[in-house]
Amino acid sequence: MKIITENREARHNYFLENGIEAGIALEGSEVKSLRGGKANLKDSYAIIRDGEVFLINCHISNFEKAGAFAPDPRRTRKLLLKKQEISKLDKKIKEQGFTLVPTKMYFSGSLAKVEIALGKGKKLYDKKDDKKIADLKRYAQRQIANFKN
Repeated sequence: MKIITENREARHNYFLENGIEAGIALEGSEVKSLRGGKANLKDSYAIIRDGEVFLINCHISNFEKAGAFAPDPRRTRKLLLKKQEISKLDKKIKEQGFTLVPTKMYFSGSLAKVEIALGKGKKLYDKKDDKKIADLKRYAQRQIANFKN
């Protein structure tokens, strides 16, 4: 598995639950751009429309040698999932108020995949608590390192 890009901001803004692997419907020049690592999942999300899942606002840069046939970098891309998976996701989104957040994009063999997770938005105080915990862990690690020396 070769990771193309990760959405680190998603862990900061959402409480993430189980991730699901989904294929992506891409055009030829987009695959070449992904092989070069030219993708960004920041500000992207997934929606379910008419029983299909779509990735919105994901930026895949144009391949330099694609010429005039290059697709729009922020176009809506279809995600490939089984109907049972889509219905489970749809139920959770409607009943429990989750949103679909792409967490990482990677190659599994020669196929481009996206991991999407169910996320619930964090409030400002949740983000502050996470930052406080991270600061305390960092402080403890420094104290341990100083004690050993």
